[in-house]
Amino acid sequence: MLSNMDALLRPLSFLLLFLAVTATASASSLRQCLLAAVQNDATLVAVNGDLLYQTLDVKVYNLNYPVTPAAVTFPKSAQQVAAIVSCAASLDYKVQAKSGGHSYANYGLGGSNGAININLQNMKSFSMDYTNYHATVGAGMLNGELDEYLHNAGNRAVAHGTSPQIGVGGHATIGGLGPTARQWGMELDHVLEVEVVLANGSIARASSTQNQDLLFAIKGAGASFGVVTEFILRTEKEPGQAVQYSFTFGLGNTASRASIFKKWQTFITQPSLSRKFASIFTILKGSVVVSGTFFGTRTEFDALGLEKQFPGMTNSSVIVFTDWLGLVANWAEQSLLDLTGGIPANFYARCLSFSEETPISADGIDKLFTYLDNTHTGSLIWFVIFDLEGGAINDVPMNATGYAHRDTVFWMQSYAVTLGKVSQTTYNFLDGVNDVIRENTPGLGIGVYPGYVDPRLENPRESYWGSNLPELERIKAKYDPTDVFHNPQGVLPA
Repeated sequence: MLSNMDALLRPLSFLLLFLAVTATASASSLRQCLLAAVQNDATLVAVNGDLLYQTLDVKVYNLNYPVTPAAVTFPKSAQQVAAIVSCAASLDYKVQAKSGGHSYANYGLGGSNGAININLQNMKSFSMDYTNYHATVGAGMLNGELDEYLHNAGNRAVAHGTSPQIGVGGHATIGGLGPTARQWGMELDHVLEVEVVLANGSIARASSTQNQDLLFAIKGAGASFGVVTEFILRTEKEPGQAVQYSFTFGLGNTASRASIFKKWQTFITQPSLSRKFASIFTILKGSVVVSGTFFGTRTEFDALGLEKQFPGMTNSSVIVFTDWLGLVANWAEQSLLDLTGGIPANFYARCLSFSEETPISADGIDKLFTYLDNTHTGSLIWFVIFDLEGGAINDVPMNATGYAHRDTVFWMQSYAVTLGKVSQTTYNFLDGVNDVIRENTPGLGIGVYPGYVDPRLENPRESYWGSNLPELERIKAKYDPTDVFHNPQGVLPA
């Protein structure tokens, strides 16, 4: 006679066996479907449970937000991408693409468990139309690789961030801030046309003459609308000369460091400031750094009078570059000091945007530096970056692209890196940075750069896309009504 315990355990064991068999069958069906999509090339498909799956195929960037996709695919053509999307949709999986893989919350992997990831690393085609210097670029291209191709195709360039490991596929569909953006616009402003795989598995083109609404959406919120497989980019002539500068202020007290920031904010918000001037203000523990690039001659740079504007530096470096790739390499070296490199870590980041009407008040700056100097962070390292943008970015009308922050003059990003999971102490520290600034900056909006995703935002979609959100939701309903291209903070269909 069975005991009461046996009577309880036996049906439970049958249930667990049934679930295990069902899961195995499901994984088998998924693998077969995805293999068929890539002409049965087993090197182009990995499924959860495969040997070293997380290490070799998934490659999470922010360890604080672990994600396990149901499968990772490595297509070699738009046709294979289309077949993968059709397969995923038929089996009721969500889909996200990854180019460089630097989403702060691993949204390129889906942002939550169980998505199909399309890794674009095999899609790095390049060609140049020399009649107009429009470049056709595969979406798996990294920006460092793109720099080399463009240089060799007539000394051309496009705007992008300083890390060579950032992928074009994400950068050019989110924004693409960087040192040259004040002159040329962001990387997405270079985009003239795209080839994109839609939720129904079709391959479409979007440009100023076809599917204009789709191009609008892709230029700012691309991950919610499809998988871009190819871009046609407007290019610019490489700058002839540039001056890279860095001024470190390692001595002094809280008030003196706050004073330097006040001078920097006043300087970069001048209406007449040259668009050739790019600048970043970095706050570290016990020091601040004013750095950036001036795209002109040393004589023009000296005329700015930066050393007089910012006296008291403890270390300075001014380097003149006449070689574009040399300058880009210098940016790459600097990017290793922040979180734009490719090294996985546990970290958290927050963001604020500032317009001409919302500079931080003098009292707010004093309170910010007092807070930073006296608050426990719970982190291994932390830093706060203020990044000058505006210029040509803000020449584009607010409703011309999905990207909505055309009134932002400078951004703030605050970062904390921890040895293990980010603690509540560290969350509180970075929350406090935002709170101190917000409480002392009347009229400050909720805008957040969509490339600096923050899983803890209260109103993420409104923060990322602002006044363009209703139009994006309408376009989403047209092209992806069942939200195949889903991530936790993506655009939802109206």
